[in-house]
Amino acid sequence: MKPKQRKFSIGYLALALIAVLAFQIPLFGSRAANVSYSEFKALAKKGKVSNLTLDKETISGTLSTDGLETLLSKEKLEELKRLGDGPHRFVAARVEDPGLVAELEQANVKFAGHVENTWLATLLSWVLPAVVFAGVWVLLMRRFGPQQGLMAIGKSKARVYVEHKTGVTFDDVAGIDEARGELMEVVDFLKNPDRYRRLGGKIPKGVLIVGAPGTGKTLLAKAVAGEAGVPFFSLSGSDFVEMFVGVGAARVRDLFAQAQEKAPSIIFIDELDALGKARGVSPIMGGHDEREQTLNQLLAELDGFDTQKGVMILAATNRPEILDPALLRPGRFDRQVVLDRPDLRGREKILRVHVRDVKLAPDLDLSLVAARTPGFVGADLANLVNEAALHAAREGKEVVDGVDFDEAIDRVVGGLERRSRVINPKEKEIVAYHEAGHALVAESREHADRVAKISVIPRGVAALGYTQQQPTEDRYLMTRAELLDRLDVLLGGRVAEELVFGDISTGAQDDLQRATDMARHMVARYGMTEALGLATFEPPRQALFLNVPSMAQREYSEETARRIDDEIRKLFEAAHERVRKTLTAKREVLTSLAKLLIEKEVVSRDDLMALLASAEV
Repeated sequence: MKPKQRKFSIGYLALALIAVLAFQIPLFGSRAANVSYSEFKALAKKGKVSNLTLDKETISGTLSTDGLETLLSKEKLEELKRLGDGPHRFVAARVEDPGLVAELEQANVKFAGHVENTWLATLLSWVLPAVVFAGVWVLLMRRFGPQQGLMAIGKSKARVYVEHKTGVTFDDVAGIDEARGELMEVVDFLKNPDRYRRLGGKIPKGVLIVGAPGTGKTLLAKAVAGEAGVPFFSLSGSDFVEMFVGVGAARVRDLFAQAQEKAPSIIFIDELDALGKARGVSPIMGGHDEREQTLNQLLAELDGFDTQKGVMILAATNRPEILDPALLRPGRFDRQVVLDRPDLRGREKILRVHVRDVKLAPDLDLSLVAARTPGFVGADLANLVNEAALHAAREGKEVVDGVDFDEAIDRVVGGLERRSRVINPKEKEIVAYHEAGHALVAESREHADRVAKISVIPRGVAALGYTQQQPTEDRYLMTRAELLDRLDVLLGGRVAEELVFGDISTGAQDDLQRATDMARHMVARYGMTEALGLATFEPPRQALFLNVPSMAQREYSEETARRIDDEIRKLFEAAHERVRKTLTAKREVLTSLAKLLIEKEVVSRDDLMALLASAEV
């Protein structure tokens, strides 16, 4: 455990100043009476003052208390009485009066001057600023890290790990077999470099790991360090850039110097896009800001260091499209390893890694859990396992079973169940018919995913119900017929409301948004309409691994935009007609399913199949 560090506090400085001032306060034996200058001169003429001390600002001395009734006011006399009997000390403000000394000599009053002792003022004027400066210095030293300080601002912030500290090996990485194989070769480079050198091969300088958030980029890099058993310098791209110009470049130089001192070693830069964004894209900065200087230094270091010493550079990003091309050329980051979302088998392998320490029911089939989680990445699956374990603990179970995973999937996908939300019977009926419409259309379409569960229990922020569909396999391409079936399913809820109630609600907002996006992509991106032909009118999404819409400007005429809108409307009109025919033919089943939902709130696939079978009979 690190020793507790004492923090500089302004309170310590205040206490020190108070102590210094306290020792300098004169301890007078009695209090002094304040008199005006005119009263002082009257008292001096009558010989009522003695032992005067003439300071630069004040006149002080001893005041006799006899015969003062005609010289002082009643208030001043009362003040003197409160001070007690006998002579009293007095103080008067000094006024510029050249004849004062002569008057005092004429009245035979003894007086003396006073040489002011200015050592305290000198002390405060010199020592106090020094103390304040020292305090600010200490704060700056603490600001830049407990082990560095202000003079080490250019030092690298990289955290250094060795094998037993990373705690990650390739056994902890699953579902990304190709990427794992690529990086296992990197480990072999570090362990057995001579095997490649004797054939004239050169060890790659850098490996760039790209993929969507949560796919395991950082985990894979730590596994490389854990397997290789070499020093592992880990830091984020944002750690290079500070408020001071030149700091980032200095940290890059220091990082590579440390790595070469401890070679063989691995440098891992996470979120490389924070540092390696393409230069010249910001006209405001003029192409010469601090981040670009840091990037230039990184490029120079990548060219300058010798791979024969055994230093390997790993970097990770989920935005490769914005990286500077100079970073990606051969000789710098020679290899790119892409981490895609895991497929069905990959998800099952990832689940088996995360359930190592979880007590599972003997009859739990993880392949079924993997089948219900299409699109989940490693981080999602880790969260899913944790939610299932927490649910089992809340229910007081000894093991985690399929019910717990079902609840965990519902919670991750749909949000927290909100049974406390009060819905009036009319709204619940609308939601039930809406979800029943989705389910019946999905089961009626050949290319639609099968329904796994229907619920009218509110979840998350706005969802009052949902229909969960389960794909039979991972798909990477979609045909026009499949997209049209999905469009029908999305419109099933809205058409069911029209058919039953003769009115529509706001519950179809999300369905309509998704349907509109799908129809627009069919028309403007996929070239799936005869009227517009094979041309595409919508640029691809700029972020490859992030779900960020394209910000590119429209590059077609108003007439083309009108025709695109017309084709989208035609797709909706045709889908609406198809769905209306389907639900009209299945009106009795629609009513039966909605009533079952109102009664049970959650309908499983088995219940749905039983209802459809009885309707056919």
